[in-house]
This record gives sequence, structure tokens and C-alpha cells, in this order.
Amino acid sequence: MTSASGMSYFDALLPSIVIALLGSAVLPWVNRNNTAIRAAAILIGIALGWRYMTWRIFDTVPSADHPINFATGVIFTAVEALTMVGATISQLFLTRTRNRSADADRNVKRLLALPALPRVDVLICTYNEDESILERTIIGAQGLNYPNFRIWVCDDGRRAWLKALCEKYHVGYLTRSDNSHAKAGNINAALKKLAALDDKPDFVAILDADFVPLPEFLTRTVSLAMERDIGVVQTPQHFFNPDPVQSNLALTRVWPDEQRFFFDIVMASKDAWDAAFCCGTSSLIRFSALQSVGGFPTDSVTEDYLVSLRLREKGFRTIYLNEVLSLGLAPEGLAEYSGQRSRWALGFVQICRSSSGPLNFKNNLPIVDRIMLCETFLHWSATHLFRLLGVIVPVLYLLMDIEAVHTNVIDAIWYLAPFLVAQTVIFIWLTEGRVLPLMTDIYQMLCSTEVLKAVATGLFRPKGQKFKVTAKGGDRSKQFVQWPLLRIFGTLLALTILGIATAFFLNPSRPLAESSAVALFWSWYNMIVLTLCCYVCAEQRQRRIGQRFDIRIPVKITCGSRVLNFEASDLSASGMHLLGTPPLPLGSPVRVSFAGLTFDAHIRRSTQSGFGLELEVTERTKAPLLQFIFSGKTSSAVQDIKPHLVAKAIAARVFG
Repeated sequence: MTSASGMSYFDALLPSIVIALLGSAVLPWVNRNNTAIRAAAILIGIALGWRYMTWRIFDTVPSADHPINFATGVIFTAVEALTMVGATISQLFLTRTRNRSADADRNVKRLLALPALPRVDVLICTYNEDESILERTIIGAQGLNYPNFRIWVCDDGRRAWLKALCEKYHVGYLTRSDNSHAKAGNINAALKKLAALDDKPDFVAILDADFVPLPEFLTRTVSLAMERDIGVVQTPQHFFNPDPVQSNLALTRVWPDEQRFFFDIVMASKDAWDAAFCCGTSSLIRFSALQSVGGFPTDSVTEDYLVSLRLREKGFRTIYLNEVLSLGLAPEGLAEYSGQRSRWALGFVQICRSSSGPLNFKNNLPIVDRIMLCETFLHWSATHLFRLLGVIVPVLYLLMDIEAVHTNVIDAIWYLAPFLVAQTVIFIWLTEGRVLPLMTDIYQMLCSTEVLKAVATGLFRPKGQKFKVTAKGGDRSKQFVQWPLLRIFGTLLALTILGIATAFFLNPSRPLAESSAVALFWSWYNMIVLTLCCYVCAEQRQRRIGQRFDIRIPVKITCGSRVLNFEASDLSASGMHLLGTPPLPLGSPVRVSFAGLTFDAHIRRSTQSGFGLELEVTERTKAPLLQFIFSGKTSSAVQDIKPHLVAKAIAARVFG
């Protein structure tokens, strides 16, 4: 390819400046859900990506005259090319999107007009969760507004107190004698017992122990499952607590959880290609279809994705309804977060090695599923390896003079900058800010080592791997440090700093190639990513109990003979915040009424905008309060994402 070395820095930057200005001026005014517009924008980004990748392959691999440099360059370029292949496939699928809410609106009327509604058995799957977590899930399930359902708690922990809790709330309790095949085995044991009933279900709804369904969950999902070939209706996972990056970088109020990109954008696009898949919790599955494939498969630790593939082989579809119909707990700590991602990676690699893999042409998988399996495999393997090598490669050059990328700053700007700018502008527009390059790199870096271990395990020892439950509800009342991960990121950060110091300060006589300036800029960016990863490893104290939800509702407070009107700004299972001046001193008892509920309460704290109440929740008032909280009227999600606020919050966390 033609070198850009004869240009000035401004000339090299000019295409990127034009792309940024055009994108910022045009994209906010066009419909992101229009397929033609989406496709045009994405194809421009892909074209610039392969312009850059072609330059990388043909112009930046070091000469074979230097075998170590050449071998390192070939390996790194190959990994980057595979990452680009995976990203290209992923982005091509994003050219379409689908929203089934209008279909559900129409179908609900048809469903409710039926003389007999389908029977649904709600299965709450649990292993070791706390009573407080399970109680709110049971109470939430009892608030479902669908007329024909039963609730079963599937206890793989065989706990007497949970059996008593089920009896207290008059819901079914199921258990088994062992824990074989973990969650899949637990569900399958329940399915066998349901199959033996005279009144068998038409559908089963799967809920993890920490996921509370909203009242419309069954009505909306069953309405979309009326066609006989629909095997699964999957809904998104929304969370009422921050993930580790949100909490440890103080981003809870300005940045959404990582899964919003997947569930709000990616799954809606997969559904448009008829390739949505089961994600376990918050799904509705046709009972007869599940029976036809022998229940949940047990040859992968991601049994949910695999069950969609097995159902697809039998001609059953999985569709996706992108509505907030349940709320659950995100992984609360970094160890749980990285462990969950590594389990997903292991499971996908196991699927690729199984009879339902993309290269097994004896199964009946459609071509779109085969391509998506390959894309997902590249995401877990090549993308995470590239993220890790992206830190290691400049260190190798600065410390050991091993050059994997032979280029200069002008050429790097000319080929790389237009691609990065286009991708950034397009994805901010396409995802409404849910994707920012720095945040994506932090999330990938945090779990890269664990994910790569899982990929290797899945490739070479796919059988006999155990399902590891993501711990929920642990003690987060104290600060602590995730030392194993901090050692990894701290070591990489120290090596990066040492590399810069060695190459540019400690050894000034060392001859540096033109690549040195690129390595320097690259290393500075890596230092930012690694520093923020280290901050995430310092787990901050979390107030998980009493998680607060944003809400605006009128509240009446009775103080003796006075009745005063206030507005609530947030609500939890134990208290609420009201706007205005406290009517009585701190500690004073009051009576509070809202949404048809009445509680005794105490004024516990004063704030700049109002005051906090502690509610005296009794056994009688607990259920209606929880059902109101999980009624869909409250919210803890970040709706309006502004990159400058994200940057401001991170800066305050690091320098504050």
C-alpha cells in the first residue's frame, strides 16, 4: 500500500476530522432503526476497518530478516485479523434490528380472549442464595397478572428453611437427592416431576433466584408464543444493582451496566436475523418442545444457549422481546464478574466442540446460527487475546526491542485514525452511547486472563467441566482488594511504565525505530486502561440491602394532626427519600402513605434536597411494598448516557 509518510500531521489527521464532523452533524438526525441507514453507516465503518487491516497485513509486519520480530509480528497481526473478522460479522448482523413490542400489544388481546389460557409453571432456580433474595423473587412472582400459573421453587441446596418459606407463601417446593449437572440438572429434575402431573404445563418460565418478574412478564411473553413453532421467548436481563465497574469507578449514575449493549442492541439484531437464543433466566419455554429434546442439555455449562440450538434442530424458533419484564442482581464483585464471563466462554467453546457445533454439518442448524457461533467463538478467543497482546506488544518493544508492528506515526494516523473515529461515532449513535472505546477496553481487560483460560480449557478438555454458580448476595459492607487480578494488572502497568522509562530515559543511547513514537502513545493509552482496572480491583463498599430505585410519586406524611404532602425521589425495601424540608427533627416518628400503602416510619437523615425515612416494614406490609417496587414504576437504570459525564466521574474517582 502507499505510504503516507510524506504528509504532515494535519494532512494525516484530516480524514478523521472530516469523518468526526460529518458523523456528529448527520447521524443524530437520522433514524437508527432504519435498516438502510444502519447498513450504510456500518458498512462505512467496516470498509475503513479493512482498509486499516490490509495496511497492517501488508505494510507493518517486520521483515523476515529479523526472525523474532517477524514471528511476533505475524502472531500479533493474525490475532488482530481474526478479531477484525469477528467484529465484521458482528457488525453485519447489527445492520438489522427488531422490536416485537407492537406484536405483543396485538397478541395480548387475542390471548386474553381465549376461553382457557395456557398453563405456565414458573420455575425459580436456586442453589445457595439468601432468604431475603428468594423471598422477594417469590413475592414478585405472586404478583404476576397472568391468570393461569403455578410457582415452583427448585432448590438444589435442600434447605429446610426454604421449604418452610415456600409453605409460608403457598408455592411449590421441588428438590432432588444430588446436584448432578448443576442448574440444567435441577431444571430437568423439575421437568420430570411436572411431566408426571395430571395437569401438565403448556409452558415453563425460568427465573434465577435473584430475578424478580414484573407483573406483565407472563402476559407479554405468552402472547408471543401462540405460534406452535415458537419454542422460546427470551426477555432481557435488567439489574437493580451496579456491576463492579459501575460501583468501583463511581459510574452508577452516569454509565449503564455492561449487559445493556448485549440485551438492548445485540439481541434485538440477532432476533431480526431469526437467531435469538435462550439466556436462561427471564425466559418462557414451550414445555412440549423442551420435552422433545430431552430437557436442558448437559454437555455445556451454558445450557441455555445450547437448548436454543437443540430446539432449532427440531424446527422450533427462539424469539426476543426487548422489554423490562424482570429485575435481578448483576455480579456484585469483580471475581464474580470475571468468573461469570469465563463460564460463558467455556460453555460457548464446549458448544463449538459438541454435536451442535458450527462445523458439524450433520446437525440441522441454519447457516445463520453457524456463522453466529463462529463469531461468538472469535469474540471469546481472538478479541480477548488481542486485548491482552495489545498491552504486551508495546512492552516487548520498549523493554526488549522486539518489534511486532513496524510503522511510523504518520502512517498510523492515516490508516488507523479514520477507522477508530468512524467506529466511535457510529457506535455511539447506533447504541445511544452504550459503547465507548475506553469502557469496552476496560471490561475486556478485566476478564481477559480468566476468559482465555476458559477458552483453552474448552478447546482441550471440554468434558467434565462443572457449572460454577455466580455468587449473589454476599457481604459487600467492607472495602477489600481483589489481589489475584490486581497483581496481574499491576504487573502489566509496572512493565509498561518501566518500558517507557527504559526506552526514553534510562537508556538514551539505545537506537529507536520509527515505531517508538507509536509504542509510546500506545503505552500511554494502556496505562490509562490498566490504571482503571487496578481501581476496579479495589472493591468499594456497597449498600446492597435496600437498593434504591428512582421514582417520582406523591407521598402524604401524618405528623400528629397535620397531614403534609411531599414528593418521593427514590424508594427501597426499607426506606425512601422525600424532597423538601423535614417536618420534624431527626428520629421523629411519622406515618407515611403512598400508592395505597401505609407505613409507620422515622425521619433518619437530612440531605441537601430533602430527608430520608426508614420504613417499619411488617410481615403484612412486606409483600405489597416489594410488589410495588418491582411493578415497573421504579427504575435504577441510566437512561441518558453522556460521555463527558462518564469522563468526569472517572476523573473524580481517580483524582478525588
